[in-house]
Amino acid sequence: MGRSKCGPSGLVSNTEESPPPGGWRDHPPQGEVPTSGGPASGPSAARAAEDAARRSYGKLIAFLAARTRDVAGAEDALSDAFAAALSDWPRHGVPRVPEAWLLTVARRRMIDAARRRRLDEATSEQLQWLVDAMTEDDDRGALPDRRLGLLFACAHPGIERSVRAPLMLQVVLGFEAAAIASAFLVSPAAMGQRLARAKAKIRQAGIAFELPDRAMLREHLEAVLEAIYAAYAEGWTDPQGADPRRRNLADEAIWLGRLVASMLPDESEPLGLLSLMLHTQARRDARRNGAGEYVPLALQDPMHWDATMIDEAEALLAQANARADVPGRYQLEAAVQSAHAVRRVGRESDWAAIARLYEALCMLTGSPVAALNRAVALGQTRGAEAALLALDALSGDPRLTDYQPYWAARADLLARCGDAKAARQAYARAMGLERDPAVRHFLQGRADALISKQ
Repeated sequence: MGRSKCGPSGLVSNTEESPPPGGWRDHPPQGEVPTSGGPASGPSAARAAEDAARRSYGKLIAFLAARTRDVAGAEDALSDAFAAALSDWPRHGVPRVPEAWLLTVARRRMIDAARRRRLDEATSEQLQWLVDAMTEDDDRGALPDRRLGLLFACAHPGIERSVRAPLMLQVVLGFEAAAIASAFLVSPAAMGQRLARAKAKIRQAGIAFELPDRAMLREHLEAVLEAIYAAYAEGWTDPQGADPRRRNLADEAIWLGRLVASMLPDESEPLGLLSLMLHTQARRDARRNGAGEYVPLALQDPMHWDATMIDEAEALLAQANARADVPGRYQLEAAVQSAHAVRRVGRESDWAAIARLYEALCMLTGSPVAALNRAVALGQTRGAEAALLALDALSGDPRLTDYQPYWAARADLLARCGDAKAARQAYARAMGLERDPAVRHFLQGRADALISKQ
C-alpha cells in the first residue's frame, strides 16, 4: 500500500517520534523557516521528507486540524508543504527541524486557503487563529500530540462504522485513498467518497479531537480498538505480504495499537488488543510452507513462530490482566492465543482453557464467531459429536451463513463423525466462500481425502 500524496510514495515502518534536540523550540518565530545552511542532494532531501512523514504525519495533521476540524484542508496544506520541501530542500538544505518547516509552510497554505474562501464568521475565526499561531512566540517545548484525539474523532459515533478504519489509515498514517480502497476491496471512487463524507462530518459537526470523559471513555475506546483490529484483520488475510493491496497493513495496525496503548497506559484493553495482534502476527510466517501451501494452526511448527514477539505479547497480556478487574474482549482473545502459544515449549494447546475463554467471550459479546470457536474447542475436549451439536445450535444464525470458517469447521466435524457425503458438501460451501487460493487448495485436499477413504 502507498502513502498519501502528503509524503513520499511507498509504505514505511512507523516509529514513535521524540522531539529533536531542544524540543520544538527551534520552530521559527514570526514564520521564519530554519535550514541546515547548505544544499542537500535530491535523494537525501527525499529521505528527510520520508523520515518526517514516517515520524510525524499524523501528529502534524492532528495539530493543524484540531482547532478548525478541517481534516481535508489540513491534508491539502500538508501535501503542499511536502511538495515544497522536495523542491526547496535540495537547493537550500534540509531544515534543522523538518517538522517545524513543514508545519510553518502548511499553516501558510491554510491561511491562503482561508483568505480565498468567503470570509463568513467561522472562516474569519479560523483565519485569526492561524495567523495568531504563525506569529506567536510561545515557549512550548514540544508540538502537542493530538493523534489520540484524532483517532477518537475517526471512531466517533457520528462516523460510519465501515469507514472508521480506512479514515484512521489515511489521516493518521497518510495512506492514499486508492490504496485503502484496494485493501478493503472497494472501488477507489467509492472509498474516496466515503472518506470525504467522513471528513466533512468531522468539520460540520465540530467533532473535537479530544478524549471523551471518563464515563464515556470505555465505550468510545472500544470503537477505536475495533477499527484498529479491522485494519489488522485486512492485513492478516495476506500472510506472505505478497498482495500489494495489503502489504504491511497488519504492521501499521500494530503500530496504531502501540500508539493507543502508550497514550492510555492505565487502560487494559489497548494492551489486550496489542497482545492479541502480536500473538497472531508471531505465527505469520508459519501459515505457509516452503511451497506456499496453507498450514492451519494445528499443523504449524512452533519453531517457525517468532519467540520474541510472543514474549512481548505475553508480557502485555500480564500487564493488561493486572490493570483490569474484569477482562475485556481483547484480553480474552489474547488469552486464547496464549493458550495456543504453550506449544512452543513442547506442551499441547490447553483446549479446556480455550473452551472456557470462548464461553466467557460468548457471554460478554454474544458473538456467533466466539460460539463457533467454542464448538471447535469442545471437539477437542468432548469429541466431535458434542461439538457438532453445539454447531447445529448456531445453524440458524444468518451471520454465519456466508462465513467460511463455519463451513470448514462443520465439514471437519462431519468427517470425524463419519458422514463423508455431508462433509464434502460443507467443504464445497467453504471453498466457494474462500478468497485465498492456498486455503481453497487445502480445503479441496481435505475433501478429496474423504473420497479416497471410501
